Amino acid sequence: MLRMAADSGTTDIVATPHADLQYTFQPDLIRQRVEELTAATGGNPRIHEGCDFHLTFDNIQDAIANPAKYTIGHKAYLMVEFSDMIIFQNTTEVFERMRAAGILPVITHPERNQLLQQRLPALERWVQEGCYLQVTGQSLLGRFGKTARAFSIELLKRNLVHFIASDGHDTKHRPPVLNDSFDWTKQEFGEDLARRLFFDNPRAVIEGLPLPSTAHAEIPSRKWYQFWS
Repeated sequence: MLRMAADSGTTDIVATPHADLQYTFQPDLIRQRVEELTAATGGNPRIHEGCDFHLTFDNIQDAIANPAKYTIGHKAYLMVEFSDMIIFQNTTEVFERMRAAGILPVITHPERNQLLQQRLPALERWVQEGCYLQVTGQSLLGRFGKTARAFSIELLKRNLVHFIASDGHDTKHRPPVLNDSFDWTKQEFGEDLARRLFFDNPRAVIEGLPLPSTAHAEIPSRKWYQFWS
C-alpha cells in the first residue's frame, strides 16, 4: 500500500489504527510498526502516527486526560469516527471538551454514515464551532453509492469539507490513491479548492498548525445531483 501511495504521488500518509471496543490502541506498538515500515520503504512516503478514534466513554475520558495520545503526529488534530448505530445527544459538549483540551476534532467520512447524512444542520454547527470534516476520495467517484456521492457534493457546495483522504484499506478495493479524486475535484470545484483539500490543509495538520483560510470563491452554477459524497 505504501509503494502504491508513493507511486501515485503521495508524499505523506497518516496511519490510523482504530481505537474502539474491538481494537485496543497501543501507541508503543504503533510507533514500532511505523519505524519498521519506514525502514522498509526508505521513508517514501513519510508515515505519521494517528488514530481512527471512536466516541466511546472511556476513549473520550482518556483523550481529554492525554490530549496528544491519539492525535495526528501527537499534535492537535484528532480523526473522529461516528458509530453507524447511534449519535450521542451530548456530542456537541464532547467536542467542546476536546477543544478545551487542545484537541481539534476531524469528523471522518460523514458522507458514508447514514445517521450523519440526516444531520446536516448538526454538521454545519460543529464546523462553525471549530470541528473539521474529511470526505473519502472514492465517495466522490461513486465507490460508496449514489447517496454518499451526492452528500459529499452537497458538503463541498456548502464549504464544509476540509480534507479529502483515501481512507485506504488495501491495494485492490480501497487503495491509498487519490489521483482520480483530485482530478475530479479540480474539474468540478476548481484547482484552488482542490489544492487546499488535498495539499495545503493536510500539510497544516501534519505540522500541527491552523488551517489556511477555508473561504473559496462561489461554486459555479451546475446541474448538481439532487441529494448529496
